Amino acid sequence: MAKKLLTAHIITGLYTGGAEMMLYNLLSKTNRDRFNPMVISLMNRGTLSDRIEALGVPVYTIGMNPGQVPNPSILLRLLNTINHYQPDLLQGWMYQGNIAAWFASIFSYKKVPVVWDVQHSITGLKHEKKMTQSLIKFGVGVSKSVSQVVFASGNSKAQHEALGYNKNNACVIPNGFDISCFKPSSEARLKFRNELGLSDDAFLIGLICRYHPMKDHNNFLEAAAILQKSHPDVHYVLVGRQVDWKNDALRQRVKELNLTNIHLLGERSDISVITPALDIASSSSAYGEAFPMIAGEAMSCAVPCVVTDVGDSGWAVADTGKVVPPRNPEALAFAWKQIIEMSPEARKALGESARNRVLELFALDTVVNKFESLYEQVLAQY
Repeated sequence: MAKKLLTAHIITGLYTGGAEMMLYNLLSKTNRDRFNPMVISLMNRGTLSDRIEALGVPVYTIGMNPGQVPNPSILLRLLNTINHYQPDLLQGWMYQGNIAAWFASIFSYKKVPVVWDVQHSITGLKHEKKMTQSLIKFGVGVSKSVSQVVFASGNSKAQHEALGYNKNNACVIPNGFDISCFKPSSEARLKFRNELGLSDDAFLIGLICRYHPMKDHNNFLEAAAILQKSHPDVHYVLVGRQVDWKNDALRQRVKELNLTNIHLLGERSDISVITPALDIASSSSAYGEAFPMIAGEAMSCAVPCVVTDVGDSGWAVADTGKVVPPRNPEALAFAWKQIIEMSPEARKALGESARNRVLELFALDTVVNKFESLYEQVLAQY
């Protein structure tokens, strides 16, 4: 039997988000006869550590504060962790995790190959925070010195290469979705709607993502205000970190728009129950998305999606939903209206075509196999 390989995944943090959930999904299906994964969070344990450890994957934390630039103390703690466990391969996640993995490979006792994972698309550097801009620019210089850069979308790959990222060690592996977990479920639909006090025939539109300017919650809320004029009975559920009634800016915007039927639920761990209860899933992002998890998970549940044309969202959804320009609430509301006014049979057929597209292109087992084949290739060449 071949040696079991220790793979260390280095990620900025473990709060629930797209990249973090993709890491969790990958770990949940990793071949443990061949790979022995561990996770290093540059920050704290976040909300996903317990779930990751329940898979039998250890989690180690470095203690960096949110928004902090890694200082010598943080880097030394990271290096000590890497030197103690001496993994065979490092995989970075997101810009900070990628740079941290590169740093660790340069200064660790044992020289190991590095794989980067980029989940971000870049409409323009001006939209990014100054620290993110610096990390992206630094990545240009060192991208050629890592073994492989994995992009979650072809659009993201092209954008980064236009900025100077190395083209010779880049590939695309889309996000994968657990079709056994995310699937149509009348039981889940009933359970979640009972929680909200809604009937089965109430129309429910969902936005599941953290609160961040990139996600453009205002676009979603303005579209809801437009749709409310013609369809006052539609309900809207928003889920994600800081997406709750304690968020002053969000609460004030709901009030300003005179919105009714808004449910702000905050961060939840039961997304696989919430998603199949939706009639439409939306991504209202203005920039930055590569391939939003909400779209793939909803498609897996046979829920039609309306997404903004950012990153590869439009390509992922294709003709199984609606694709609209970003920062255009009128277009978003009109696309929702088109799906609402379909016959139940047409909406069901649209949802079934969405699930079939996931089965064909984005099934988690297929995506995990691509990652594992990449690891083998990188290790063989190192």
